[in-house]
Amino acid sequence: MIVYAATKQQFLKDSDNDDIEDVILRHFKEATGKKVGASEIRSWQGSLAYMAKVLRDDGLPNSAGLAIELHIPQSSKRIDFLLTGRDENQAKNAVLIELKQWSKASATTKDAIVKTALGGGLVETIHPSYQVWSYAALLEGFNEAVYDKSIEVRPCAYLHNYVSDGIINSAHYEAYTSKAPLFLKGPEELAKLRSFLKKHIIHGDNKEVLYELASGKIRPSKALAEALSGLMTGKPEFVLIDDQKSIFESVLAAASEASIEAPKVLIIEGGPGTGKTVLAINLLVRLTALKLLSKYVSKNAAPRKVYESKLVGTVKRSHFSNFFSGSGAFIDTAPNTYDALIVDEAHRLNAKSGLYGNLGENQINELIKSAKCSIFFIDEDQRVTLNDIGNKQAIRAFAEAKGATVEEYILSSQFRCSGSDGYLAWLDDVLEIHSTANPLLDTSEYEFKVFDSPQAMHAAIEQKNHGNKARVVAGYCWPWLSKKDSKAADIVIGNDYARQWNLDQDGSLWIIAENSIEQVGCIHTCQGLEVDYIGVIIGPDLVVRDGQVVTSPHERDKNDKSIRGWKTLMKKQPALAQQETDLIIKNTYRTLMTRGMKGCYLYCTDQETAQYFEGRLAGYSNG
Repeated sequence: MIVYAATKQQFLKDSDNDDIEDVILRHFKEATGKKVGASEIRSWQGSLAYMAKVLRDDGLPNSAGLAIELHIPQSSKRIDFLLTGRDENQAKNAVLIELKQWSKASATTKDAIVKTALGGGLVETIHPSYQVWSYAALLEGFNEAVYDKSIEVRPCAYLHNYVSDGIINSAHYEAYTSKAPLFLKGPEELAKLRSFLKKHIIHGDNKEVLYELASGKIRPSKALAEALSGLMTGKPEFVLIDDQKSIFESVLAAASEASIEAPKVLIIEGGPGTGKTVLAINLLVRLTALKLLSKYVSKNAAPRKVYESKLVGTVKRSHFSNFFSGSGAFIDTAPNTYDALIVDEAHRLNAKSGLYGNLGENQINELIKSAKCSIFFIDEDQRVTLNDIGNKQAIRAFAEAKGATVEEYILSSQFRCSGSDGYLAWLDDVLEIHSTANPLLDTSEYEFKVFDSPQAMHAAIEQKNHGNKARVVAGYCWPWLSKKDSKAADIVIGNDYARQWNLDQDGSLWIIAENSIEQVGCIHTCQGLEVDYIGVIIGPDLVVRDGQVVTSPHERDKNDKSIRGWKTLMKKQPALAQQETDLIIKNTYRTLMTRGMKGCYLYCTDQETAQYFEGRLAGYSNG
């Protein structure tokens, strides 16, 4: 969708005869039927006058195509200003121009992030060159016309109020200003911008390229699909085994057959290590290769970020990152926009979305509405917060309301925990989640050790950290003091153990970050991911008394959001509050204790609890 399309000549005429912001406003209302905020109108007023000045150059053809507010596929974003035409070799070009009113900014240590005044305060935001470069990547990746019609996309940014200060255009941001040149305030900068435009737009096209872009199918481009298909070649961790392969083929057929008239909803149930994420990623690749518009959706950011980071160097990060999405991004998505949505960790879905949990109606319903085929990977025993509402019954109900056919599959093959189904069954029994026929654990199948001190356990995990594949995690029973004071210790046990929670700067990549073996992770940075060896600290929120597992929500740190609201629920429905928090705490430790493919090392802050776990190991003798 284009809000305003014209030639250069027509744009200059509109700018001379009317207030250009009024012209754009009229076109915007006609195109979208929506209102526009006063700040956006002011930005049009300021920036478009500068662009008119830039274009008053006889070296730029009058018949060059021009668009304002071109919608970008796969997002709610719009390109500020677009100029189209042909270069000296008659090659088609589209120049994207990101316009900013900024006059000042400060640098940050983060990649492509600056701090500037927005909305009445200083906030961190994306560098304009990165922003417009990522928009170009979206067009290249998802607009078929770019590939099929051989359109070259040339991004740049114009900050017409910003006097060069060596900050916004510093070497720190050169990785992006080299891809999307940055032009600032002043006659010399204006001349440079004109030269950039005249290099790529020598001959006018009378909006031909513009309309090819506007009418291009929104599909993964052939080049991107091929790149993603090649991505998995020779990577054994992505090879599908046994029921993974059979379910993969069934899901592929269902997604290919689904339509607006005959939608499908698939539920794939599997415990830890059954390959849910491997299957999901393979589906994303294959569906993309088939030109089916698909996304991998996860409530938890950690798996998304880890998979994105592993693809750096094989596919442009900005391309691949658009195949990953959080579960709250579908509030305003039009019905059946996607051919397929692949929802990993569906048990983590929430009712509401947004920073304050006040947007949308229900994430399950929003996802089902947004796709012809929605695929939910679920393990109801991995619900780890009170807000987790993902369950099979709710999925079936919303599918029925849409008129969708429901197909259900079970992943049973175990590829984590040394392939030991016995370990998972033992965990369910020992944590009193489900009663099973596995009261004792045979540690010859899966390496499980209980340590007398956190120092010894952490040291043992460090010894196992070959290839950056071992980590220590804990229940959220200690405050995150180091988030504000980088020198503060968080998990302090006795006189000799003092460690920090995962570093804020590592964010969702903690589990693969260099040197993060030194810190302690939590459920939010490891769920959906795995290592060879996991060390788990069980805090005072789970203890054993007289052979019974007792959970205590009040022992969780006050900033733990996973059980937020339990005190209020306790006053209204104490039995339900106890039942829910008990399940959340047990599920949390079950999830933490199943991150290790080869072994789990355990330390309990409570001695009776440690003795309980030791006593449940085959061959253990306390004498």
